[in-house]
Amino acid sequence: MIRIAAVGDVHLGADARGRMRPALENVGEHADVLLLAGDLTRHGTLDEAQVVAEEFADLPVPVVAVLGNHDHHDDKPVEVARLLSDSGLHVLEGDAVVFEVGGERIGVAGVKGFGGGFAGKCGSNFGEREMKAFVGHTIEIAETLRAVLASIEADVRVALTHYSPVPDTLRGEPPEIYPFLGSYLLGEAIDATGTDLAIHGHAHFGTEQGMTPGGVRVRNVAQPIIRSAYTVYHVEPMVRAAVAG
Repeated sequence: MIRIAAVGDVHLGADARGRMRPALENVGEHADVLLLAGDLTRHGTLDEAQVVAEEFADLPVPVVAVLGNHDHHDDKPVEVARLLSDSGLHVLEGDAVVFEVGGERIGVAGVKGFGGGFAGKCGSNFGEREMKAFVGHTIEIAETLRAVLASIEADVRVALTHYSPVPDTLRGEPPEIYPFLGSYLLGEAIDATGTDLAIHGHAHFGTEQGMTPGGVRVRNVAQPIIRSAYTVYHVEPMVRAAVAG
């Protein structure tokens, strides 16, 4: 059994220094890895990223993160990711990391994700240049997620995104903003690759539990939803057949 701790949308700033650290010191007693589902900062500044690094560095378990829309706001996502990586966090965007836990291997594939909406109520890659750019960004990210998940050789595959792959975990949010909270294309990538668990954030007023059309568990770990420093999920490694890319 692999224990996966996760949290997103912690939105740390200078006034939050030291706020989370006491609750994280003993995370190794409860989990084998800690996943951060984006929006780690408030405005994506390097000063805020330094606070994130101080809170999450040197923990007793590996820490894997993706960035969220807030982490992009200051137009320094590369610099933010580098600062966090230099502090020992594994920051993913279109790549994966694999860890061995008790003789089993867990692989985490990470992308920020993007919006676009869900089946029957989604944007189309058609029309104005701006609309095609919006939807095209999601298509590109979803295709990347699919390829990275399929490439993982592990007993457990986890998809880590900021945006949601399903509408289930958005219940509680105004339906009008669903297209800005996630995309069904992310869910299709997850279903196509034998993924065991999908973790995301972003939806502060949503619901924790959901499922893809293919039956993969989806969990919204935005901190306003889980109301704790992290929550823990258990995944039983399974014998899997090879998944075509």
